Amino acid sequence: MNRIQINKDVSIAKIVTGLWRLKHWNMSAQQILVFVEQNIELGMSTMDHAWVYGSEAPFGQALKLDPAIREKIEIISKCGIKPIGKTELHASNTNHYSSSYQTITESLNQSLSDLNTDYVDIYLLHRPDYLMDITEVAKAFKQIKKQGKAKAFGVSNFSKEQFELLQSALDEPLVTNQVEFSPYQTELLTSGLPELMQKTGQTIMAWSCLAGGKLFDSNNNKAKRLLDTIKTIQKQIGAKSIEQVVYAWMFKLPFNVIPMTGTGNIERIKLAANAYEYTLSHEQWYQILEASNGHAVA
Repeated sequence: MNRIQINKDVSIAKIVTGLWRLKHWNMSAQQILVFVEQNIELGMSTMDHAWVYGSEAPFGQALKLDPAIREKIEIISKCGIKPIGKTELHASNTNHYSSSYQTITESLNQSLSDLNTDYVDIYLLHRPDYLMDITEVAKAFKQIKKQGKAKAFGVSNFSKEQFELLQSALDEPLVTNQVEFSPYQTELLTSGLPELMQKTGQTIMAWSCLAGGKLFDSNNNKAKRLLDTIKTIQKQIGAKSIEQVVYAWMFKLPFNVIPMTGTGNIERIKLAANAYEYTLSHEQWYQILEASNGHAVA
C-alpha cells in the first residue's frame, strides 16, 4: 500500500479504513481487533472515526486487548456535530454544529478516553460551523498540539472559502479536507478545492466513494449509465471489482485524493487495497465523467 506523508509527524495509507458503520457490524472486541490486524497486513493502517459515529468506544475496547497495536495504526477523529441527547458532555435540545474552544477540547478528551489512547494522529472539524470563530479554533488546535493530543489537524465538508478562511488563522497547514466524492457525486471537481489542493499539496479524503450504494440502484438512470461504463472499463483494465475502478478513477486526479472505505467485509477491503495497481487512461477517466453527467464534455 502506498503512503502519503501529510506533515513531518504523520504519514497515512493511500486508502483509509472508514469506521463510521462499525457499531452496526455487530463485531465483538476480539473481532474488531482481528479486523484491524487484517487491515494493517494490507497496508491500510489509517482508521477514520468520529465521536458522533459511536465507533470509538468499541474500537477502544479492541485496543485494550492488544495495546501495542496502537503504534501500528493512525487514528483520525472528528468533532463539532452535537446531536440531540447523546451524553451529558454533549447534551443538546437541537441538532447543531459547534467549533468552540470548549467543544473542540472536551470532545477530543472524550474521544481519547473512548479510544483508549493518549493521542490521535489527525483531528478534524466535522462540519462547517456558520458561527465559527477562527481565532478560537486556532487557540484550541494550538493547545491540543502543545499537549501532544493530536499530531495534525484538518476539516471535513468545508468549502474552498471556508478551508482558506480557517487556514489563515493557523500556524501550520491543515492536512486534509474530507468531502463526499465519487463518480456519482462529482461536485468536488468544480468546487475550486482541486486547484487549491494541487497548489498547496494538501489532501482530499473522499467519503461515500460508492455514493452510499446509489451506484448499484437499478432504478436510477444515472447509476445505470455509470455502472455500465465502469463495468466496461473494469474488463478493459482487468480490475477485479467495481471499487478498484472507482478508486483508480480518483487516483488519476493530479492532486492527492485518499478514498475511504466503508465496509466491514475484509474480502472487499482486500480488493480495495490493490486498487492502486490499476491505471485508467485519460479517455477512460472522461468516459466515467461523461456517464455521470449524462452528456459529453464540450
